[in-house]
Amino acid sequence: MSAELETLRERREALELVAAETDRARAGSGRLVLLRGATGTGRTALLEAVAGQAAARGTRVLRARCSSDGDTAAFAPVRQLLASGAEFESGVEPCPDPADTPHRWTRAEHLWDQLRAYAVDSPLLVAVDDVHCADESSRRWFVEAARRIDRLPVLLVATERSQYDLDPPPAGLAHALSPTLVRTHTVTPLSPEAAAQLVRSEFGTAPPGWVDDCVRAGAGSPLLLRALLDDLRAREPDGVPRTTLPESCAALYPGAYPAAVTWWLDSAGPATAGVARALATLDDDALEDEHPRETAELLARMADADPARVPGWLTAMTHLGLLRPGPRGRPGYAHPLLRDAVLSGWPSTRRQAAHRTAAEVMLRRGDRAETVAGQLLRASAVGAPWAATALLDAADLAARDARPDDAVAFLRRVLDEPLTPARRTTALTELGSLEFAVARSSGGIPRLTEATRLPGMPQDRVRAAVALGTVLARRGKARAAMDVLRGLDEQLADHPDLIRLLQTASALLSDHDQGIREEAYRWLYGAAERSPDLVGTAGRALLVRYDATAGLVSAATAMERIRALLDEPVDALAEPFLLGTAAAVAQWADELEEAEGLVRRGLARQRPSLLHPMHEALLNVRADIAAVRGRYAELLVDPEVRRSGGRARPGPANAHAHALIALVETGRTEEASRLADSFDLRDAQDSWELNRFLYARGVLRSAAGDPAGALDDFLECGRRQTARDVVSPVVTPWRTAAAACRTALGRPQDALALAREELRLAQVWDTPRLVGRALSGLATATGGRRGLELADRAVRLLRDAPAQTELISALIAQGRQFVAAGDRARARDALREAAERAERLGAVRLRAQAEDALPEGRSRGAATALTGWEALTGSERRIAALAAGGRTNAEIAELLHLARRTVETHLTSAYRKLGIRRRAELTAVIEGRAADPGDPAEVPGG
Repeated sequence: MSAELETLRERREALELVAAETDRARAGSGRLVLLRGATGTGRTALLEAVAGQAAARGTRVLRARCSSDGDTAAFAPVRQLLASGAEFESGVEPCPDPADTPHRWTRAEHLWDQLRAYAVDSPLLVAVDDVHCADESSRRWFVEAARRIDRLPVLLVATERSQYDLDPPPAGLAHALSPTLVRTHTVTPLSPEAAAQLVRSEFGTAPPGWVDDCVRAGAGSPLLLRALLDDLRAREPDGVPRTTLPESCAALYPGAYPAAVTWWLDSAGPATAGVARALATLDDDALEDEHPRETAELLARMADADPARVPGWLTAMTHLGLLRPGPRGRPGYAHPLLRDAVLSGWPSTRRQAAHRTAAEVMLRRGDRAETVAGQLLRASAVGAPWAATALLDAADLAARDARPDDAVAFLRRVLDEPLTPARRTTALTELGSLEFAVARSSGGIPRLTEATRLPGMPQDRVRAAVALGTVLARRGKARAAMDVLRGLDEQLADHPDLIRLLQTASALLSDHDQGIREEAYRWLYGAAERSPDLVGTAGRALLVRYDATAGLVSAATAMERIRALLDEPVDALAEPFLLGTAAAVAQWADELEEAEGLVRRGLARQRPSLLHPMHEALLNVRADIAAVRGRYAELLVDPEVRRSGGRARPGPANAHAHALIALVETGRTEEASRLADSFDLRDAQDSWELNRFLYARGVLRSAAGDPAGALDDFLECGRRQTARDVVSPVVTPWRTAAAACRTALGRPQDALALAREELRLAQVWDTPRLVGRALSGLATATGGRRGLELADRAVRLLRDAPAQTELISALIAQGRQFVAAGDRARARDALREAAERAERLGAVRLRAQAEDALPEGRSRGAATALTGWEALTGSERRIAALAAGGRTNAEIAELLHLARRTVETHLTSAYRKLGIRRRAELTAVIEGRAADPGDPAEVPGG
């Protein structure tokens, strides 16, 4: 089938109509056949087929094509028509030039006589293309001809554009004719099936999805579809299409498709083209919450079109197939490629102006700030205050919704608008902060530097300086960060509160450099001794934190001082420093719920778009709490963990250390090794986070069976921390870990020295978690009867601590010592409890350790029951039996010399293993089983 006939799919009805009318004309009774259709539906091709069909049947064909850009003289199409014959019949004079005939109607009659003369010897088919473009004189002539040919062997076939445009079209050719004189046929768009057949005729191996994309981009128009296939044929000369249809016309060559779309728009008139392009400029987000009526009003304003006709145009284009209804009935282009083609012929200045108009309309009708700002991103500078306000508001919303990339785009755009110094300072500070937060690049430094130098409110310059200092410190330039903060001192002579704030920020940021840290805290201590007011509430909180890490204060004393500071009034700028510091101390003191509350308060009062040292500090405390509770999944989804080690920052962060340990504990050692290897610690900047990472890498090496390598990491961590005057195990228990390595390497005396020092420092802080962990380490290093006593003390202490992982490790260590002492029954209880707790926590490594130790304490090859009565530990069985006998939790605690909380924990675990929910069910369970001779005697009621 030829290419011409391919475009005539689904046109059989029209061809049959004209064939029937041709036979009628040949019998002496002519008529007008009007082929009406939208632009691009193939009217011209159909007319050519009609003419060819008539000529093949012996009918003479006269042709004319009307054009608004062609000959504008009166009767030009008619003269073209009459001149199209091969020769004039004898006795018929050539058509004279209209200028030779002074009276128009006389000319019209003369032209009619010529047509009638043509029909004397042969039936005629008069084919007139695009009759809607004919001049007024020619239109009247064709109308009059239609009235006269009903008794002549003349068939007049004309094509006429029939499409809903924004500019109302003139009346059609058949408007003034009786229905008996005209037959009208509407040329409809191609059906999806016919369009798909046309695509497959060119690309027979195309996958269905690709064919469907072509059909949607062709929009039912033979013109557009044929142009698209021409471009695709040039792009895919082997006839094998790529997997997806491009969404941009830039990928099409030679560009027949965008040219066809542009021609289609031009033929529709400037108003229609303006609305079509306005619709193409609005993305889905801009129309997300709109009702179709609102969309129509917006398009009308953008294109300066008649708002009453836009809804009708949208409906008509949807019926044609160019548009498709989306969610809630909102219209959109049938394919992204079609949308891009609509925009391709629009100058950028016109497009920007349309976006500005859209933004103004959206603002006046109360749309969301982000919707308005989305239009402003695509418009040139407005120069009005409302534009800056919308962009700043949108940036704030995007930052709060954790969409920093969107916030950055809005803030970059707002800098093109005229801003007051205060607004520019705010915009630069937030933009510099977000650019660093998003990419960890130095791109934000120039913006923050400019913000610190602009005139404006002192508070704004301080915020900018703190943000700049945070960036510099995280990039390993702590000295430069201090210089930035101190550089504002002279400008803030009248603001002692702001000077105190800068000094507090300096002390906090000094954690990134050992030498600066010593200098900062020496000044802080000296100032506090002279007058506490010199350092402020937040500064005094930092001193409590320092004392805690230096092993100078107990947890109880530290919390007493912290709570007193929290009760004091504090200004808004200093509050984040106070909350973040208090949260860290509370977490070390095992006051985890209080610490979590402080973290929530601190994060809620932070501006996400402002870089602040306490923001990351609060996140670190949150991660520390998750680690204490054994929430490994939470630690592994931290966004910081997904950053590239080399590009993200000069060294690893606290989040990387936690993730490394979480991977080890969940049995993913290969991933842990890759994470550890992603950092070259030789080039890492000195910081407390590096020390944390060294400890975590030591944990990995120890788990991988490399105690010597692990010992090196633990000792280096300890050396660095001690140099910072951080000796308390509240930060990292490096001594306990190093002692275990020295024991494994056969150096028990060195292990004992480390373990004893760890216990001494832990007892200074005096929390169950620290003391219990240290006792367990010392028990392993000590061994023998004394080791068993220490292990028992450790387990009892840790049962009242919030750290499940510490208790599991202590139970495993205790179980191993029971094995060494030959006490298999008690070893079984400890190790099975450890395995069960590890299973609940998802601690794969700890569970494996417990199960590997079990055969040492019982017959080899026995299975480890984790549910049912056999899964209960000895303590759980005793407590369950007493509870079944009617004892209350308080009575059980007093009888067994346990804390009430420990009793509740054992009962909860027993319920879960036994598959029961209520205390009353315990009696049935116990009475329904035979006594186990291996179990310890359990007598309900004492």
